[in-house]
Amino acid sequence: MTERKPPGVPFESWVDRQIQDAQARGEFERLPGVGEPLPTEVESAYDELWWVKRKMAREGLAVLPPALALRKEAEDALTAAYAAPSERMARKIIEDVNVRIRDMMFKPPPGPPLGKKPYDVEEVVTEWRRLRETRA
Repeated sequence: MTERKPPGVPFESWVDRQIQDAQARGEFERLPGVGEPLPTEVESAYDELWWVKRKMAREGLAVLPPALALRKEAEDALTAAYAAPSERMARKIIEDVNVRIRDMMFKPPPGPPLGKKPYDVEEVVTEWRRLRETRA
């Protein structure tokens, strides 16, 4: 921990002194990225959230607006329903995602529209049966 700035010493001089002392102790010698150029962004427009996007990419995170996340979840649920081991499971998967779709239809969040309507469970189950017959 550095000491407090003494009264009467200009802030810039005090900071410069702290940096010089740290350099003398060798605290800047093995920093990650030393000697490498700073990463440049290929985007021409300035993005205020560039650091958030970079941090999320580094952490392997992704955030979609709620409507787009539910749209993806609905597509995944339909795929899962077709691959379900039983008709009961296929029905449950579709019924569960339909509840979330209906909720969002009546209480839309900010952002892009959902663009989905609830699935017809009987239609999905009919397709599930057809897919099971073609595999056998």
